[in-house]
Amino acid sequence: MQASGSQTYTVEGKDKAKPFFLQIGCYISMGCLFLALCVLHSMFQSSSGCFVDERVALMDISSWFMSSKSEVPSSWGHGDDCCLWEGITCDNSTRRILRLDLSFMYQSIRTDGSDGSVSIQAMEVPCWNLNLTIFSSFRELQLLDFSGNYACFEDFSGLQGLSKLKYLNLSDNTFKGSIPGSVSRLVSLEVINLSRNNISGTLQNIGLKNLQNLRELHLGSNQLSGSLPASLFSLPCLEYLDLSENLFQGQILIKSSWKCSSMLQTIRLSENMLSGIFDFFWLRNCTKLKEIDLSRNTDLVVEVKLHGWVPNFELKRLILSWCNLDKSIITEPHFLRTQHHLQFLDLSNNNLPGSMPNWLFTTEAAFVDLDLSNNSLVGSLDPILQHQTNLQRVNLSLNHIEGQLPANISSMFPNLAITDFSHNMISGVVPSSLCNIGSIEYMDLSNNRFSGEVPSCLFTDCSKLTALKLSNNSLGGMILGGASNLSSVREIYLGSNKFEGTLPRNLSGDVVIMDLHDNKMSGELDTSLWNLPSLKALSLASNGLTGEIHPGICTLRSLLMLDMSDNYFKGRIPNCSITLPLRFLSVSGNSLWGIPNAIFNSSLVVLDLSHNRFTGNLEWAQYLPQISVLLLRRNKFEGQISSKLCHLQFLSIIDISHNILSGSIPPCIGGMTLKYPDTYLFGWPTAGAREYYGPEFSYNILYVLQGFTFTTKGNPYTYGSNFFMSMSGIDLSANMLSGEIPQEIGNLSHIKSLNLSNNFFTGSIPATFANLSEIESLDLSENRLDGSIPWQLTRLSSLGVFSVAFNNLSGCLLDSGQFGSFGMDSYKGNDNLRSCTSSSGPVVRNGTVGNVADDSDPILYVVTAVSFVLAFWATVTFVFCHSFGKRIILNL
Repeated sequence: MQASGSQTYTVEGKDKAKPFFLQIGCYISMGCLFLALCVLHSMFQSSSGCFVDERVALMDISSWFMSSKSEVPSSWGHGDDCCLWEGITCDNSTRRILRLDLSFMYQSIRTDGSDGSVSIQAMEVPCWNLNLTIFSSFRELQLLDFSGNYACFEDFSGLQGLSKLKYLNLSDNTFKGSIPGSVSRLVSLEVINLSRNNISGTLQNIGLKNLQNLRELHLGSNQLSGSLPASLFSLPCLEYLDLSENLFQGQILIKSSWKCSSMLQTIRLSENMLSGIFDFFWLRNCTKLKEIDLSRNTDLVVEVKLHGWVPNFELKRLILSWCNLDKSIITEPHFLRTQHHLQFLDLSNNNLPGSMPNWLFTTEAAFVDLDLSNNSLVGSLDPILQHQTNLQRVNLSLNHIEGQLPANISSMFPNLAITDFSHNMISGVVPSSLCNIGSIEYMDLSNNRFSGEVPSCLFTDCSKLTALKLSNNSLGGMILGGASNLSSVREIYLGSNKFEGTLPRNLSGDVVIMDLHDNKMSGELDTSLWNLPSLKALSLASNGLTGEIHPGICTLRSLLMLDMSDNYFKGRIPNCSITLPLRFLSVSGNSLWGIPNAIFNSSLVVLDLSHNRFTGNLEWAQYLPQISVLLLRRNKFEGQISSKLCHLQFLSIIDISHNILSGSIPPCIGGMTLKYPDTYLFGWPTAGAREYYGPEFSYNILYVLQGFTFTTKGNPYTYGSNFFMSMSGIDLSANMLSGEIPQEIGNLSHIKSLNLSNNFFTGSIPATFANLSEIESLDLSENRLDGSIPWQLTRLSSLGVFSVAFNNLSGCLLDSGQFGSFGMDSYKGNDNLRSCTSSSGPVVRNGTVGNVADDSDPILYVVTAVSFVLAFWATVTFVFCHSFGKRIILNL
């Protein structure tokens, strides 16, 4: 029984186990099926080489570029594997996208013209809106670089799902508003670059302390404000901090007990409004520190005293210009003596006292860039003994350095590229050994006391020298050292010296700017064989050049600026067969004659023909649509002022004084803006704009001519590029103009100077002149104006100079507003003008001032008549009505 029972149990157990194994098998089969489906799904998702959702997102990005008028890389949208598209990096095993490097991918659409030309479509808007959710599909993304694509962002919410993102670069775009606090949720971030995005707001309350893995923070060149949060300086992994070129203010919240991140290498806080103290003692634990830039924080006190400690770091870059810098950094240089690896040192613009720190030039010195400009350093460069083979740029300008340049300067600084010793008191000769510095590109020795001749090798043998500035010295000898082939020098500044002779007739080279003004050159200028195809600016002003202007000047087809003023040129202006692209032309102060329409063209912005003998009418001026400054003073122009001049919409200064113009002023003059418009694209003429670059520096050169002279407030003033946009005026004085002054001139609300003196204008002073709200000088003297001075002129709050002398004006003098400050010279020669502040007062008669009653005063007549009538009736009443009066009459 037991055996039988036992057997029975076993059989029953097998029967029960059978469905169990069947269930297991089913589960396994279903699992295999599910796994197979997953594999098939994965194969389907990545059948094109990358996942479908990521491919779709990439096509959305491509669509954004196209809708933003940009081309997209040719590889995008072509081929099955989007991991092979430009800028895309995928994981080799999962095929998920790990890196999106789309930096500066924006390329404006190019259009090929039928003539073979290529045009680029202009940007319609400053940036294109982009929602960052477009990147949310890249869930494994570790690097996102979308810099330089003209995108407009609003927040970071679209990046919240990118939990593995380590590198984020959205620089050189536009971010609307402030940095949202949601950025603190991207806790894996190691690098954030949002520089040059126009971001505003503060860094407070955005949770930077949560970014414990952050190594680099780039927020430079934005509009961030407020104070710097202390949490910035407590990030444990921070290596690079750039908050430069913002609006941060207040104190830097670092305590003396601050434990610097052992990884910190770079601190850039330049060009803010920081204040308080920055003590280098705080940095004593920053063992890896390589760069500090605190420049252009004028209220920031920078302390560099060691206080008994020795820095544990060796800086490579120290930039402290325009700070409230500890003056002992030069006089007691304990800190600088500990920094043996400095390559870039900038202590400029700090008014540092003391002697020239020649001790910097030691055998261990590694300087590449040294800038000590605009301080108060004295002494000389003579004691420098050690050769500085690494030094490429040195700027010692704007100091009080004396002595001479060492004769062996080429062996002291054999690899110089940029040299600026300008605005000092260095004397002696210019060493010829400078020609042995084969790497020299830019040399500025201007505004010193150099004398003697300039080595001709500087013009011919320095293969890399492109800019040579020697102006404002006492240098002499033959101009250009007698050289005629300017093989490499592109910019030559020799103005305000004592150079003699004349320019060679076979002058050649690639020179772009040649400024030779204010020297002692003489003789005739023969340009017949000049070969200067790149010349854009030529100034020969204030010399003694004679003869006619040679037609060879017409071969300078690149010429933008030509100044030949204040010489002894005579004859006509050459009639060029081609149109020169001139934007500035001055031939003032010569003896030129004829009708000046030969060399003019539509590109002129400034034209100065004053103090010559030009004749004819002014009809040619209407063909200068870009003209802004037109100076024709002291010539022999005649005829009437054409109404066509009113169409010159950019004209801001016009001086046609001391000519023989007649007729009336066209009323349309009042419709001119006489204001530098915001949309004016031409600006003050310039040339050059060459940029000199080195490993860590740039040097910009922009040539601007001296300017022009315009008479206002009774005195001649010279205006240059700095005042070009702010000055406006009309001077028609000393002509033969007649008729009434147009009421419409009162519409010139932006004019600052108006001179109509010494003409034959009649009628009254227009009351509309009260609308000249910016007028500073108004001269109507020596005309035939009559009537009274409009009381409305007292509204002119900016008026500083006023004259109506020698007219036929009558009535009362104005004494309120600005008119209370004008003396009697402003009114002399008007017989019928007088002060009305009392019954009798100063009047102006024949240029003299006295206290003579004016019989023509109607108020005086009325008062006298009333007084007589009252006296008469009082007498009659007294005689016939009063008893005492009657007795007197009876007694008579």
